[in-house]
Amino acid sequence: MDHKKWQVSESESGLRLDKWLAAAERLGSRSKALAAIDRGKVFINDAEQTSADAARRMQAGETVRLWMDRPGSAERRYTERRESGLHLLYEDSSLLVINKPAGLLTVPLPSQPDEPSLLDQIKHHLRSHKKLEPLVVHRIDRDTSGIVIFAKTPEAQRGLKDQFERRKAERVYLAVVYGHPKPERGTWRDFLAWNQDALKQQRAERRDRNAKEAVCRYSTLEKFKEAALIEVSLVTGKRNQIRVQAGLRGYPLVGEKKYVYDPAPQHRIEFGRQALHAHRLKFLHPVNNRPMSFEAAPPDDFQELINRLQGK
Repeated sequence: MDHKKWQVSESESGLRLDKWLAAAERLGSRSKALAAIDRGKVFINDAEQTSADAARRMQAGETVRLWMDRPGSAERRYTERRESGLHLLYEDSSLLVINKPAGLLTVPLPSQPDEPSLLDQIKHHLRSHKKLEPLVVHRIDRDTSGIVIFAKTPEAQRGLKDQFERRKAERVYLAVVYGHPKPERGTWRDFLAWNQDALKQQRAERRDRNAKEAVCRYSTLEKFKEAALIEVSLVTGKRNQIRVQAGLRGYPLVGEKKYVYDPAPQHRIEFGRQALHAHRLKFLHPVNNRPMSFEAAPPDDFQELINRLQGK
């Protein structure tokens, strides 16, 4: 393997990473330095650097490693940008990571084939690559905002889906719920079955042949007068899972219309959708096994709701 390693000297402390790499004794030009960073070939103290780190200031004593022939590093990897109407968090030849707005379907519904969807937007984005067809890995609800992955190849789709099915991917959501969950952190575990007639999840007996286990972990981040901001980490990923599990325990999501059970909240907090945001996602790249981690800040409507509940 073609590795090069250097240590940052006292006199080099404070230099930008791209400028430091561009020195004649290293890569010789800023364009080569930026390309190496962009393609995941640069590590500082064994932590991979991305294009967002190009301007970081070097510190004396840091160890910089250049992995020139790293598998998969020949291709260009695009970091966060907005293009084709999409908020792209990441893209390479195998996958796309997208921050989906609320109100947009992830994929078209059979009953509403003409309604716009994220899948349609991705197809438009990839229109110049005629051989590429975006492949669904997972979905989030129409009125849920946040991170979604699509694959570009069947191999990548299989690898990603396998991680989801084996519960290896980390999926973390933010939600605003009525009431204050007790205890403040814990695990919700249910057996759910999809009711095709009602188009909703229902609690089921374990012995029910249609029942599927639904498990998530939650923790309370902030309490308001009549609601709370919670973080929910999915262990399983069933349709509408967080919405139904919170509702079953008497903590329905603010804005929830489908999964509100008796007793319903006495005071209604106005919000135009269920207050749920797919906030963080971690997985291994399906081609080179590289750890991938993404985070999307809550959209404006979600943040405005929190500000209102905080009395700002």
